[in-house]
Amino acid sequence: MFLPSFGGKHKEEVKNWLSQARAFVSQYARFIWTVGRNLVVIFFLCSLSILLLFKAFSMPSIPLNKLETVALTSLYAVNFYQYLLSQIPSWPESMPFNGANIHFNEGYIQTFVSLMASVLVFIVVIMMIYALRHVLFTLNRLFGNQRHPYLDIDCARWPLVTVFIAAHNEEKVIEGCLKALLNSNYPVSSLRIVPVNDRSSDGTRDIIDQYVSQFPGRITPFHRTNGKPGKAAALKDALVHAHGDLAIIFDADYIPGRGLLKQLIAPFFDPEVGAVMGRVVPINAGVNLLTRMLDLERSGGYQVDQQARMNLKLVPQYGGTVGGVRLSAVEASGGWHDNVLAEDTDITYRLLINGWKTIYTNRSECYEEVPEDWTVRIKQVKRWAKGHNQVLVRYWYSFIKSDYLSLRERVDGLLLLFVFVIPPLLLLGWFLAVALYFLNAGSLVSALIPVFALLAYGTMGNFAAFFEITIAVLLDGNRRRILLLPFNLLGFFISLFAISSSVASLIGDHLFKRDMVWEKTIRYRKV
Repeated sequence: MFLPSFGGKHKEEVKNWLSQARAFVSQYARFIWTVGRNLVVIFFLCSLSILLLFKAFSMPSIPLNKLETVALTSLYAVNFYQYLLSQIPSWPESMPFNGANIHFNEGYIQTFVSLMASVLVFIVVIMMIYALRHVLFTLNRLFGNQRHPYLDIDCARWPLVTVFIAAHNEEKVIEGCLKALLNSNYPVSSLRIVPVNDRSSDGTRDIIDQYVSQFPGRITPFHRTNGKPGKAAALKDALVHAHGDLAIIFDADYIPGRGLLKQLIAPFFDPEVGAVMGRVVPINAGVNLLTRMLDLERSGGYQVDQQARMNLKLVPQYGGTVGGVRLSAVEASGGWHDNVLAEDTDITYRLLINGWKTIYTNRSECYEEVPEDWTVRIKQVKRWAKGHNQVLVRYWYSFIKSDYLSLRERVDGLLLLFVFVIPPLLLLGWFLAVALYFLNAGSLVSALIPVFALLAYGTMGNFAAFFEITIAVLLDGNRRRILLLPFNLLGFFISLFAISSSVASLIGDHLFKRDMVWEKTIRYRKV
């Protein structure tokens, strides 16, 4: 083998280094072979276990597409992680860059390993904080005092209210929403219904106009043919049709109950309330595995998470639909912004910063369509994550400095504000754990991985911690749904990468000055 013309001592050092490098490559090749071989075995074992699971619990037939099948089998492979580690040959004592002849690299490597380990510990601590937060919410929902302060208001001098229906190509669903609102028990003289037809190219306009002619004086249509795209921009333009100080907003796929408007308006009798949020319940939960998983997610997020924050006087979140705002409060907090993807989160935090409260009413249920295929779901999650992180960038400092917030509101609001930053941190933690293993920091990683994996599983369970979902199912009284809980690891896995991709996209938008793009959620209801 050709070597540079070094002195004898240096030549021996280079030969020694090359020998160690060959051993290093050989060791990693054996490692990859071992992992690959075991993953093939695990793939077939997991496929068989899924089939046996369906058989054992006599569950209804749930069609799985290719993405779901591959993701599920991959996720079950995670449970064999310790088994894989036990199959990996032990690392030799003398590794490249650790030999006696190359001392000058050792200090740098140790410093680098220590830095990586410190970052991993920091991520584990963050996971623990979020896990404790979810545990607190779950225990409060089970054993704490439940706050429903405006539930009993049924007879009152009901104020003027405008109901906006956000609609873009909603011919499949908007008729159901209009029918439900026309059947509301809210006083007709105090109610104005404004369908916001935002540049629709299907039959949405014709359906709206048909109802306008059938119910003269009750519906005021707003047909928007141009302007900035997106729900926030369309609603901002439609505010010129508001009468009174209160606005209730629904997406076109929602079907409000007869008494829902009164339930959502009642909290506004409190002059400190700036926004109100009701509970969202999927109407198409039984279509496939994805819709069943999203039904569990919604249960945990609303039945436990939102209600616990209401109980503890923390920061319930206005969700942009099945809710309402006090228009004067929004105007006093900077007006309606149209340059955001998550106008609901934007309004929630601007109201909080300026001293207004958001109220959650758990028993004010409204029914929505959830995505029925993964492509639509991933786009929805990415839009939520990007919009939420836009709010984080804009308002985190103002939120900390606000004089209107208690310490508990400040802490919970910050944790909520950073929730869509956690998935990239989680991926970074996984990468660091594997990297530390390869760098022969086995004792540290073996101590951290079990705790880290457990907290990651329990903390980022598809936007609602898995134990919150369990309690929500218990409170809802439909216990058979708990059999689907293990499959929520699938949603967790996919959302993890979707949200991380969204964070990277948001960074790219800022760096390259890209325009904001609104991705509409597809509807499935038959016309």
